[in-house]
Amino acid sequence: MRNHIRLFREHEKMTQQELADRVGVSRQTIISLESGKYNPSILLAHKLASTFKKYIEEIFIFEEDEDE
Repeated sequence: MRNHIRLFREHEKMTQQELADRVGVSRQTIISLESGKYNPSILLAHKLASTFKKYIEEIFIFEEDEDE
């Protein structure tokens, strides 16, 4: 699943560590999310969306062929 976490984080002038602290995860988790190596739980997706004042669907891009 692709996402716009880095884009929104940089727009807010936040470091990866600052974002990690705000949503209660490690910096490594943010790195993994931004690189697409990790898909978040619904709770983490909600925390990220709340942090950026966006809808989950604005941050995460589900691609149809991922389900296969």
